[in-house]
Amino acid sequence: MRIVLGVAGGIAAYKAVLLLRLLREAGHEVRVVPTRAALEFVGRPTWEALSGQPATPDVFDDVPHVAHVSLGQSADLMVVAPATADLLSRAAAGRADDLLTSTLLTVRCPVLMAPAMHTEMWEHPATRANVATLRARGVHVLEPASGRLTGTDTGAGRLPEPAEIAAAALALVASPGAGGPSEPRRQDLAGRHVVISAGGTREPLDPVRYLGNRSSGRQGYALARTARARGARVTLVAANVALVAPAGVDVIPVESTAQLREAVRAAAKDADVVVMAAAVADFRPVAPAVHKIKKRDDGVVEPIALEANPDILAELAAERLRPGQIVVGFAAETGDDGADVLAHGRAKARRKRADLLAVNAVGEGVGFAVADNAVTILDAGGNVVAEAAGTKDFVADALWDAVHSLG
Repeated sequence: MRIVLGVAGGIAAYKAVLLLRLLREAGHEVRVVPTRAALEFVGRPTWEALSGQPATPDVFDDVPHVAHVSLGQSADLMVVAPATADLLSRAAAGRADDLLTSTLLTVRCPVLMAPAMHTEMWEHPATRANVATLRARGVHVLEPASGRLTGTDTGAGRLPEPAEIAAAALALVASPGAGGPSEPRRQDLAGRHVVISAGGTREPLDPVRYLGNRSSGRQGYALARTARARGARVTLVAANVALVAPAGVDVIPVESTAQLREAVRAAAKDADVVVMAAAVADFRPVAPAVHKIKKRDDGVVEPIALEANPDILAELAAERLRPGQIVVGFAAETGDDGADVLAHGRAKARRKRADLLAVNAVGEGVGFAVADNAVTILDAGGNVVAEAAGTKDFVADALWDAVHSLG
């Protein structure tokens, strides 16, 4: 895939070097178009050495090929990171005073901008108006991260991490790397609010130990990332997940099942779709120990009384906190002497009454904490709606396709 990487003049330009490397290592052809100010932070030799292509801010370089037109016409994807307040302003106004802004006027492929600036600049009404203008034109403008800025300042305006920018950008095109130019991703979730739970809940046994599971949260994060790419506003309730937050997604961290239930129900009050992808603990200790449970000298282990946690998916499916709300669940299953994975999934689908239930096999090296997944998507009656196997992003897209088919 042919990618144009625009780099504006901010201190975060150093992160764009890492972004360039990620895109190149993924097998894509990348042409870097820096502004003149960007070259004050990272020099031209660095961009050219890592991209293997010229990196100029000037429309008068390579005049015979009319670079500002040819770059835009040939690009499959354009990313601007960092996008400074000045760059956002010039792009919103349709300026064409350097190679980057000229190229932005000629591209017809998906465009993603990752802003980075001080908090006051990001929150200024002029910047907010420019962002709104660009988004109205179909440009994907990420929300900046919060954290340490230049000097001692802290707040919103930090450039998201390069891995998240790359993932968000590649999610804008369908089947990246499948061969040939990629098509722009459908915006079939535009205007919809999606709430997703991810990760695995932990139930404290004492101040040190907990009951938990092996869920990494990767499938839930893939669902959030792809939903955002398809135009949704996304709230992600993350239980004990050690992953970089998906760019442009509102993340609510939780630990226990009770905390996850409270956060999901609060967010779901105005949600069009709720997807329970988290591995929620079925049981919790009746009375967690106040102090660390000590090992006895005689080797005897005191029994721990457990009680059932609320069935959050069944609650959501029964109550529908908003009229017309679509509720989707996941069923991580293992076969046993009584039935196989799919049979257990069918029984759970009929019991939970969610609109869709994605059933997947789990175990050592399967389902949890691995890059790929395989699911069978059932309706509320246990009938097979779709099947998908591949990367977790691929599975996520298949699930959103199934959701979209419900209307």
